[in-house]
Amino acid sequence: MKKAIVTMVGAALLVAGCGGGGEPTSAVEPTSEAPTSPGAQGSGAQGSGAQGSGAQGSGAQGSGAQGQDVPEALRFKGETLAGEPFDGAALAGKPAVFWFWAPWCPKCQSEGPNVAKAAEKYGDEVSFVGIGGLEKDKNRLRGFVSRTGTGNLTHLDDRTGRLYSHFEVTSQSSFLFMAPDGKTSKDSGPLDENELSRHVDELLG
Repeated sequence: MKKAIVTMVGAALLVAGCGGGGEPTSAVEPTSEAPTSPGAQGSGAQGSGAQGSGAQGSGAQGSGAQGQDVPEALRFKGETLAGEPFDGAALAGKPAVFWFWAPWCPKCQSEGPNVAKAAEKYGDEVSFVGIGGLEKDKNRLRGFVSRTGTGNLTHLDDRTGRLYSHFEVTSQSSFLFMAPDGKTSKDSGPLDENELSRHVDELLG
């Protein structure tokens, strides 16, 4: 019974974050599975190291792109909306922006074009990753990407809510900004183009 209550409260927080209607699904509780090796392939397994909004070290076990140490927050695996496996460890050693959205969220819809512009502006300097969740229908996730013109981003399928839980995100839209050393900060949307640029410029130092 306690577990059910926790799940219901978490879902209520997520829906309240957007202030819009729609057909949300409940985010799952953080997984208790042990972290898998960053080099392994898979479409769904996640690490258990959910991260908050504070600073994070870069000394987690394992190596990512070009032999970089992998921050605990990047020790996850997922699947893109195109159905391809995605390994968070591949982002290690490079600035990254994670955008958490839901297809029925008005704030997410309004800021989508700004996110697309920011991703284009910073090109290969910064990795932009969309995380679409709180929705059962994958086609609605794909439709959101099409409507917002954010097809230049990598979007992860988070219909189970596991990535929301992994990053301890409790509302949408939300952003998590990660520096190359693994330190992170969060902000709630909607963010305009200038606000996004300010956060990303801080990552670049």
